[in-house]
Amino acid sequence: MVRRTKQAALATREALIDAAEQVFRREGVTRTSLAEIAAEAGVSRGAIYWHFRDKAELLDAMCERTLLPLDAAVARAGDEVRADPLGMVRTLAIDALTQLASDDRTQAVFEILFHKCELVGDMAGRTAGRAGDRAECLSSVRELFELAVAAGQLPPDTDVALTAHAMHAYVIGVMHEWVRSPGDYDLAAAAPALVDVMLAGLRGQPPRLASAQDAKLRSHCTGHT
Repeated sequence: MVRRTKQAALATREALIDAAEQVFRREGVTRTSLAEIAAEAGVSRGAIYWHFRDKAELLDAMCERTLLPLDAAVARAGDEVRADPLGMVRTLAIDALTQLASDDRTQAVFEILFHKCELVGDMAGRTAGRAGDRAECLSSVRELFELAVAAGQLPPDTDVALTAHAMHAYVIGVMHEWVRSPGDYDLAAAAPALVDVMLAGLRGQPPRLASAQDAKLRSHCTGHT
C-alpha cells in the first residue's frame, strides 16, 4: 500500500511537471497561474503545493528533468577526456545541439527558457539559480580547455576562461536562434559543421593571456616548456 501510494505521488509529480511545461510553452511563465497548471494536469491546486512550493520550483523541476549537467557527461567519458579534450568539447557540443533538434521535451524547455520566461516578480529569484547553472557549465568547459592546453592541443598562453565563454556563447547562440525558427534548417544534420567552424577558429587563433607573466604561469601549471 505504501509503495502504491509513493508511486501515485511520483506519477502526480510528473503529471504536474508535464502540465507546467505545456502551459508555460503556450502562455509564458509569467502569465501562467498555478490554477491553470492544476487544471491542465487534472488535479487540485492543493496537489501542486504538496510537491512544489511555487511556480519557480516547478520551473526548476522541469529544467532538471531535461537538462543533463555537463560535468556528469564529462565524468562518464572517463579517459577519453584526457586523451582528446578538444574532441570531447566537440562531442558534447554536437550532442547538445542534436538533442535539441531531436527531442521535443528539450525543445520545449529551451523555448520556455529563451523566449517564454521573464525573470520578474516571483520569478526574479530564479536568476541566481540560472546563473549558478551557467557557472557550472562554464567551469566544466574551462576544465576541458585546460586539459587541451596540457595536451598540446592549444597554445600554452591560451586564455582558457575566455575560450570557454566564447564556446559557451556560440553554442547557446545557435540554440537560441534555432528555437526561435526551427524550420530554417536541419539542426541535427548541421550540428557537426556548426561546431567545427567554432573549433577551427579556436585552434587557429584562440584568445591569448594578456601578459608574458600569465603565459609563463600557464606554462608552469600545464607542464609546457
